[in-house]
Amino acid sequence: MKPYLLAVLIAALPFPAMAQTFQNYPDLPPLFEVRKALENTPMVRTARTSLGVASADRDRLRAGSYETNVRVDTMQRRVSVPSEKFSEWSVGLERSLRLPGKSRIDGELGDQGMAQARVVYGDALHESGRMLLKSWFVWLREFNQEKQWQIQVGLLRDQLVVVEKRIKAGDAARLEQLQAQAALSQAEAQLAQAHMRATIAANDLTQRYPGIALPAAPVLPEPVPVSESLDYWQQLVLADNHELSLARGETQHSRLMLARSEADRIPDPAVGIRYGSERGGAERLIGVNLTIPLPGARRAASQASALASSEVAAEREAGVLTKVKTETANSWLTAQSAYQAWQAATQAATAMHNNADLIARAYSLGESGLSDVLTARRQMQEAQLAAISARLDAAEARYRLLLDTHTLWPIDADADDHAPIVH
Repeated sequence: MKPYLLAVLIAALPFPAMAQTFQNYPDLPPLFEVRKALENTPMVRTARTSLGVASADRDRLRAGSYETNVRVDTMQRRVSVPSEKFSEWSVGLERSLRLPGKSRIDGELGDQGMAQARVVYGDALHESGRMLLKSWFVWLREFNQEKQWQIQVGLLRDQLVVVEKRIKAGDAARLEQLQAQAALSQAEAQLAQAHMRATIAANDLTQRYPGIALPAAPVLPEPVPVSESLDYWQQLVLADNHELSLARGETQHSRLMLARSEADRIPDPAVGIRYGSERGGAERLIGVNLTIPLPGARRAASQASALASSEVAAEREAGVLTKVKTETANSWLTAQSAYQAWQAATQAATAMHNNADLIARAYSLGESGLSDVLTARRQMQEAQLAAISARLDAAEARYRLLLDTHTLWPIDADADDHAPIVH
């Protein structure tokens, strides 16, 4: 076969749509670990199992509840004049026939239920992804705060050494040694508490997501500003949002149920065949019977109930749309303000760090008191902790936007397990 003909044939094959491309971020767990962790959460496993339930329900709706009934009658006929007795029997098969319109609607209900189950599966992946992202940043905060307290303890130990040297030189009173030792002890206590919080956060993360390996030296995120407009993020979120898809699916389901109830206003007929023997076999009977139920008030009431349920679902969908748009706007505003807060906090921390170094140098030269040094160190520590928190808040807020637009991690029911990864 010529090469160009082979290319034409390959191009005509029904390949699936190209998979979403995801990338590894240095300050987040590797993508293959995230995939494994999300797939093994109880929420996702439950949703994945529910796909089998939806598939069985789809088959049930397609098959319908119309079964063939077998009817067997046996009797004895007695004739007075002349006095005779005859054994008689009959056997028949009867089955209700689903009207074509009802069969189509039942098939659509089954397909819609399967599609809804896939959305539930994707929603479980999404929610698990949100919880993983939150747990990851909780651990990053505690890890880096412990690291900052280690730095503070080291600085105060160095300061205690300076105080002891000045006391030996006769340039400082022993009261300053007590002050320096007290400040060091307080910082060591804070370090112990920070270590406990970091250990608990690490244990919580690894217990919930066993597939996530915690690095010994995690990368501290470098915040990236969210430059796109709110409208850009709104469009991305609304184009693929599990919560909104679930609400729309419920609306579609209620409309299909309304159509089914309207179709049920016309009862399904039952058709059967019958074969029998009468007068001891002297007569053979074969016949066809048709049964048509007479509709009553129940069918009209069911239709009215389905109509009301359809209206409720439509209102609920409108409410979910407002909720999703509001949450997206809040997330976008949070990302914007968090980035600005990080910039301000970083500048403040740098200024406090320089101030503390200057005062410490002045103390070593005998130009300032120890109280000034300890106060400056405490203020520097508070500013550094605030800057770390602000840095992580800004990074998490942006990643949350990426997650909600399905561009951070594979959180769709049809996400390809082998989607390409950009390193």
